[in-house]
Amino acid sequence: MRTALAALALVLAAAVTGCDSGSTAPGGAAGKPAARAPADRVEPLGTVPSPRLPATVTSADGREVTVTAVDRIVPLSGSLSEIVYTLGLGERVVARDVTATFEQAKDLPVVTRGHDVSAESVLSLKPSLVIADTTTGPDEAIDQIRDAGIPLITVETAKSLADVRTRIEAVAAALGVDSAGDALVERTERRIAAVQKTIPEPEKGKEPRVAFLYLRGSASVYLLGGADSGAASLLEAAGAVDAGKESGLKKDFTAITSEALAKAAPDAILVMSKGLASVNGVDGLVKIPGVAQTPAGMDRRVVAVDDGVLLNYGPRTDQVLKSLVEQLYGKEKKGSGA
Repeated sequence: MRTALAALALVLAAAVTGCDSGSTAPGGAAGKPAARAPADRVEPLGTVPSPRLPATVTSADGREVTVTAVDRIVPLSGSLSEIVYTLGLGERVVARDVTATFEQAKDLPVVTRGHDVSAESVLSLKPSLVIADTTTGPDEAIDQIRDAGIPLITVETAKSLADVRTRIEAVAAALGVDSAGDALVERTERRIAAVQKTIPEPEKGKEPRVAFLYLRGSASVYLLGGADSGAASLLEAAGAVDAGKESGLKKDFTAITSEALAKAAPDAILVMSKGLASVNGVDGLVKIPGVAQTPAGMDRRVVAVDDGVLLNYGPRTDQVLKSLVEQLYGKEKKGSGA
């Protein structure tokens, strides 16, 4: 499992660094030009919390860690940065992972790229707390940070919608702001539930089948997501079926083949926005062998979501789900906001 999650971390880091970024989404549900994307910002809680320290927590790797200060925080993934900022402690963050692309963090120094942490860069910033995913590495770099006496907390890597609560609570506990964590969990779950109320009720067996494709045209990487890709829970929350998982693909990603796509038979294709741009949009996507022969390819039905938030399972998951629902079913009903 650790190997699969590490591979996924590398995939997501490559999605951010390996494709040209643009301010306009490359395509909507039917491959039409989409409107200019909204500002990539997180929305902090209204009140800045006061950390109650020291805080002793059990890291995801089983270590008991005592945190005595959070004045210089280094989150080693974009999703963890998002949680820290949304809890209201963004002013204390001094570095970022390459996947932390949201506006408030974009000018911070980059000290890690998914599974490639620079221990020297981290230590040079004199952090009071380092927060990492369980897939963050290499192990030697993590050990070097710990050996320097820096409190380092690991958090289970996000894989499903259920991880939203556990990750927010884990980060909030490490920062000594449990009450803010409770408030953020409540806000996030309420907003997710509000989006889910807008999903049309499909006939039994008529749920849209959606295949998650990871694309990196510049490196000729074309992958089909399976049960462990991280997208299944999100698609199911949107009332859809993960076509790769349902067709029997148990791994995280499998190289795209005509046979695999035919078996998955997706009605729609889910991609990261920059990945879609890397293959020259929907026109390029349907030229990948097998895509044009699927129902999704024939209808040019493509759902594109920003790379930096798609699989984060954090405070902005309601926005991801809303985008997915709107593109699959059309604009959500009025009066459904939270």
